[in-house]
Amino acid sequence: MSWSRALLPALAVCALLLAGPAGCGSADAHGHKGDGVSPSPVGKVLDETDEQGRHYREVDKKGAPGVGVEVEPDAADDSWDVTLTVHDFRFSPAGAKPVAVAGRGTVRLLVDGRTVARLRVPEYHLAGALVPHGTHHVTARLYADDGTVWAVHGKPVESTADITASSAQATPDGGKVPGSTSAQGTK
Repeated sequence: MSWSRALLPALAVCALLLAGPAGCGSADAHGHKGDGVSPSPVGKVLDETDEQGRHYREVDKKGAPGVGVEVEPDAADDSWDVTLTVHDFRFSPAGAKPVAVAGRGTVRLLVDGRTVARLRVPEYHLAGALVPHGTHHVTARLYADDGTVWAVHGKPVESTADITASSAQATPDGGKVPGSTSAQGTK
């Protein structure tokens, strides 16, 4: 039967065509660039955690991401304008895969150790109600997309600004400014 002799080689060719490219290198090896995300692990996940139980992801100091925070009172509505400066760090877009990628992720903004926002942009308008009368610590901390905290030498990559909120004071033009001081963050 000639059809059975032809069937075996035909099945073998089909099997090779279906399985051929699978497992033969990375997407880059096949000319697909994707989003440039490396599938290799980034840093080392440590046993240490932040206040919310998220593990630290240790990376070398050289090339590590960094963040600075500046907080200024907003005269218009008794609130605060937060500005972040980052280096060796990119904000991840919404819907990013929950995978750690070198120098990429989100920033969590904390007031006195309590998360008030998860940021994907370098500016934030902090409501005055979140900063009652008194001195407060506003911290910007870097997180990888998998929820781990970027860390160097066992310490989270973060910056904190101390601010003092007091009762609103009237300005000469009739506006109100939070009676406050602002500070640029320190590591």
